[in-house]
Amino acid sequence: MTVAQYSGEESSAGAAMCYSAQIWADYKKFTRQFGAILSIGDFTRIFWERREGGSPKIPKGIELAFAEPRDAFEAQVKQMIDGAREAELGRIYERIAIQQAKIAEAEAALQKRVTKKSQEIIRVANNRIAAERLKAEKLQRTEPADDDDRIWPGDYTLVMVVEGGRKIVKPMRYQCRLPGWTVADEKAKQGTYNARRDSLRSVWKRLYGYHHGIMVATHFYESVARHDYEQRSLSDGERPKSMELEFTPQTGEPLYIPVLWYAWTDGVEELLSCAAITDNPEPEVAMTGHDRTIINIKPEYVDAWLSPDPKNLAAMDEILEDKRHPFYEHKVAA
Repeated sequence: MTVAQYSGEESSAGAAMCYSAQIWADYKKFTRQFGAILSIGDFTRIFWERREGGSPKIPKGIELAFAEPRDAFEAQVKQMIDGAREAELGRIYERIAIQQAKIAEAEAALQKRVTKKSQEIIRVANNRIAAERLKAEKLQRTEPADDDDRIWPGDYTLVMVVEGGRKIVKPMRYQCRLPGWTVADEKAKQGTYNARRDSLRSVWKRLYGYHHGIMVATHFYESVARHDYEQRSLSDGERPKSMELEFTPQTGEPLYIPVLWYAWTDGVEELLSCAAITDNPEPEVAMTGHDRTIINIKPEYVDAWLSPDPKNLAAMDEILEDKRHPFYEHKVAA
């Protein structure tokens, strides 16, 4: 099976589908809306991984939600966040020190003889120091920014599931590692942040009807070919150019996005990961040059979706078919 068959998410212009979204990054929104509780173990695990030098991509908004803990459980997560931040800051300062040493060595060499090699070493080292300082500033920032709750494939998002009859919010990577896969398989098949509705009974059959979740978003973003957006053919010699569009429900309501997820492990590493389900495009999305749209299920179906019966997939099909159709307004993303 090809990579495209796994993801199913390539338009004629080669642009990825639903490659980014503005999500509910504050788990307390799930508590207020659905009565969901926090999965303490899963949150502490991903921040432990970061503290130990791992690189899970965790949106700043997820961290800021624990800035003022309300109970011992949130305080436990905040402690892990703080520890991970301090450990990463230490590694950043070490990398800066290495670059500063390279600059000092190159400057000493320039005192003896001017060479392009030494000048290039200084230029590259200064660029790396600037990049590391930006990382440090983001880690230390406590004020929210507009993109703190935006995710891309490979980033962690919040997913609500049901365990033991209770709704629970878990952090999951937005790119699913399927059952039976190795890390090498995943690298070869990188489109699994979305799951095509028409492949749920084939590619996704070990998850569909078994591991269902809900991700909530306020906007989603798509990359489209400019000539498709302008509804014209490419001119002679013209190369395709992409542009990013931001889509927002005209109703102002959040999108309840059905996801499939999996708790993967090889006995050493553990990974919670998920994929958003997509369908044929809404008409207004198709007009922009895109050929898929994430599914937005009705609120009254949330409970049923989260507690599927694998022997009654027809009921799940009906939920996906009877989805919401808000008009998705769009604008060119900044």
